[in-house]
Amino acid sequence: MARYVYDFTEGGRDMADLLGGKGSNLAEMTRLGLPVPPGFTLTTEACRAFLATGGEPAGLWEEVSAHLSALEASAGRVLGEPDDPLLLSVRSGAKFSMPGMMETILDIGLNDESVHGLAKVSGSERFAWDSYRRLVQMFGSTVMGVDSALFERSLALLKDLRGVRDDVHLTASDLTELVETYKNLIHLETGEHFPQSPAEQLRRAVLAVFGSWNGDRARLYRRREHIADDLGTAVNVQRMVFGNLGPDSGSGVAFTRDPATGRPGLYGDYLPDAQGEDVVAGIRNTVPLSELARLDPESYARLRAHTDTLERHYRDLCDIEFTIERGTLWMLQTRVGKRTAEAAFVLAAELADEGLITPDEALARVSGDGLARLMFPRFDASATGTALARGVPASPGAAVGAVVFDTARAVRRAAAGEKVVLVRQETTPDDLPGMIAAQAVLTSRGGKTSHAAVVARGMGKVCVCGAEELTVDTEARRFTTADGAVVEEGTVVSVDGSAGAVYAGAVPLVDSAVIRYLEDGRGDEGARHMVGAVARALSRADTVRRLEVRANADTPEDAARARRFGAQGIGLCRTEHMFLGERRKLVEQMILAGTDAERDRALADLLPLQRRDFAGILEAMDGLPVTIRLLDPPLHEFLPDRTDLAVRIAAAEARGEEPDAHHVALLTAVNRMHEENPMLGLRGVRLGLVVPGLVAMQVRAIGEAVAGRLLSGGAPEAEIMVPLVGDVRELRLVREEVREVLADVSRATGVTVDCPVGTMIELPRAALTAGRIAEEAEFFSFGTNDLTQTTWGFSRDDVEAEFFSAYLDKGVFPTSPFETLDRDGVGRLVGIAVAEGRAARPDLKIGVCGEHGGDPDSVHFFHTAGLDYVSCSPFRVPVARLEAGRAALEGTEGSDSR
Repeated sequence: MARYVYDFTEGGRDMADLLGGKGSNLAEMTRLGLPVPPGFTLTTEACRAFLATGGEPAGLWEEVSAHLSALEASAGRVLGEPDDPLLLSVRSGAKFSMPGMMETILDIGLNDESVHGLAKVSGSERFAWDSYRRLVQMFGSTVMGVDSALFERSLALLKDLRGVRDDVHLTASDLTELVETYKNLIHLETGEHFPQSPAEQLRRAVLAVFGSWNGDRARLYRRREHIADDLGTAVNVQRMVFGNLGPDSGSGVAFTRDPATGRPGLYGDYLPDAQGEDVVAGIRNTVPLSELARLDPESYARLRAHTDTLERHYRDLCDIEFTIERGTLWMLQTRVGKRTAEAAFVLAAELADEGLITPDEALARVSGDGLARLMFPRFDASATGTALARGVPASPGAAVGAVVFDTARAVRRAAAGEKVVLVRQETTPDDLPGMIAAQAVLTSRGGKTSHAAVVARGMGKVCVCGAEELTVDTEARRFTTADGAVVEEGTVVSVDGSAGAVYAGAVPLVDSAVIRYLEDGRGDEGARHMVGAVARALSRADTVRRLEVRANADTPEDAARARRFGAQGIGLCRTEHMFLGERRKLVEQMILAGTDAERDRALADLLPLQRRDFAGILEAMDGLPVTIRLLDPPLHEFLPDRTDLAVRIAAAEARGEEPDAHHVALLTAVNRMHEENPMLGLRGVRLGLVVPGLVAMQVRAIGEAVAGRLLSGGAPEAEIMVPLVGDVRELRLVREEVREVLADVSRATGVTVDCPVGTMIELPRAALTAGRIAEEAEFFSFGTNDLTQTTWGFSRDDVEAEFFSAYLDKGVFPTSPFETLDRDGVGRLVGIAVAEGRAARPDLKIGVCGEHGGDPDSVHFFHTAGLDYVSCSPFRVPVARLEAGRAALEGTEGSDSR
């Protein structure tokens, strides 16, 4: 029979799969000898068994009862006994941290009898009734399904009647009355009475926590964070310790370093006379941990010693929950803390400097997603003006949006394409959809460890918490500043998560410090530590990575920027972008040509313009490969809109005028070239084979540009790529024409021009016949955008707006297949093409030039698949460099996907 329960003394941090993150870390702290209230963990296997059958796994409660008896024996008290009750907490604990997404029930064991015993042994009647009301409230909402807002409304009404702001000012008599109100509320809403049996409380609480794994907010969070649905959660049952026993008690959350900036020192929040849930819920404003040093210096010193132990042991930033019960410090939880992108880079560099981790481990602890966030623009400090309010800089970044005051509106307005800022007194787990939809989160309560701060940091959302001078009125849908200014819903504000400020209107943006560093090597003095840490990570990645990183660039300016950003060449130069603007007229002339001579004249006019374009790009990338793709899109894309032309002609006829002959000719051409599905029509290699002279003109322009660079002492490395090949015979025909043209250029210029010829693999047939295509191709480049479209049968321009959001909500996609490569389908085609292509031509160079080349997860796949390079937009080059290095470390000791 499976074993489902482990005592804290039996586990360790390496058992997170079985005991969950919280349970394994509680066991680890117990093993280290830290003061952890004793308890036991019900495993994730028990949860999965419960979810599979809907019932309690066989033998589970016998195990729980045995561990409970041992816990009672060690405590010298019995669960819920009337005179001196043992009380328990029941908390979720999945493998990966999901803050606030599942359930917690405190003070299990209290009932109408034992509350009097607790009052007697504690010497505080108020404390006993405060604990009881917490149990009834948590149990009622979590286990019995009563809307939590009903309890909150009752509490708020009682505080209004008593004229107090915080619940800490309610008397024992007030709390006794509140308990009765809560119990009546439960009976009214459910038809059940609050259970008086401690054993029933425990059993139902455990099963409720198991069930919360499949709650709406937990599912949404997992989709957002790409956490698997089949992991399940562990449940931790622990002896209660109490921070709400008076001024010499309290609860807090501590970080061993600042999770927003990575700066050293003990950071966090403390709340006297409070339970831990009060701290993270933000219902009362906390004090900084430095205040604990004044209030209780002995406990603070012990906390510093324990946090130092944990950081050295875990070799990372630790997030710690603790409670002080009448001067005695208890450690309730630790985990590797969530941190901002800035903090991740700074921490990795500093921990490496301190010798706690290796340079490779430091690289493994940062991410391309984090680097991308650091490359986002920030506010122009010279244009901010006076802040409406200031609060805690909980999660950095710059965001602009219209103020909204509830989750439903945030989701609805964001879905309509509007940028919004979610403003709340404090957020709860139910606000997760709104936080995801919003550009930023602003709260009037809470600190760096509040729910809003922790969740926003984990998601990379801009967040300012604890802006105390704001009075947030969610019912009236407005907030009021300290000087009386009223900001109504819909007003645009700017939220600076780095400075902890909010401004009226849309503040202009400037480039990030990382972009400035990449551009000029200097960056901003104020961001020196962060920029230096980023530079070190990129340098290490460049040292260890196997994949080259190239850029997709179509102009000399983009090519030069890509080179500054570390690109090792151009993996995709799109020639169609060179036919836009004023040159479109020349393309029109080529399309409308009635004779070969007219077409040849149009091509001859295009030739010097193309040559100049290629010369500039080859100069910018001198000494590095430049892969130039021959014309890909259908020719009608260079013509005016069909409907617009028809309207112009019809309007002229309606006025009794002769329609413009050029417009008539264009409409005739557009109609002639019209295709129901142009993405699957006359484009790519097909265009080159049926439009005489088109390939020759482009190849001649490339060859002459290469010859010009060679004659001027340069080192051009042009590669010619043929798009949309589906059959080797197509490529063979084009390659023969390329050879003839380049030979002619060589004879005319007196220098040898020899450009490798390859193809894009962007059709399933090309991937499945890659062995034959490799007989003619000197390199492959996967065009994963089109390969995804043709594999899935999607038209990207249509489906993303039509049904992708529904597919993401329903979990059909974990993420858009146009953002992260579909490994099972498209990835399998890539694997087949790589294997068969290299079997036919062992020295075949293979890369990818779709935007997947800059997606962090996809880069890891391309490394594993054996590609030689990835290519992406210039601004994603640093991200690809970093992830290529991390991919090379995967599977090695110390690798961490965090």
